[in-house]
Amino acid sequence: MFAKFLKDESGATAIEYGILAALMAVIVIAAVPLLGDKIVTLFKGISTSFSYTPS
Repeated sequence: MFAKFLKDESGATAIEYGILAALMAVIVIAAVPLLGDKIVTLFKGISTSFSYTPS
C-alpha cells in the first residue's frame, strides 16, 4: 500500500501548474514597478495622437 502511494503521481501536474502560475505572478509583480513609467508615457503618446480636435 505504501509503495502504491509513492508511485501515485496524480495531482503532480496540478502542483506544477500552480508553481508556474506563482512564478509568472512574481515576474509580473516585479516588472510593473520597473516598466510602469514607460508604459504610462507610451499610452499618453498614443492618446495624444488619437485626440479629437473639432474644426
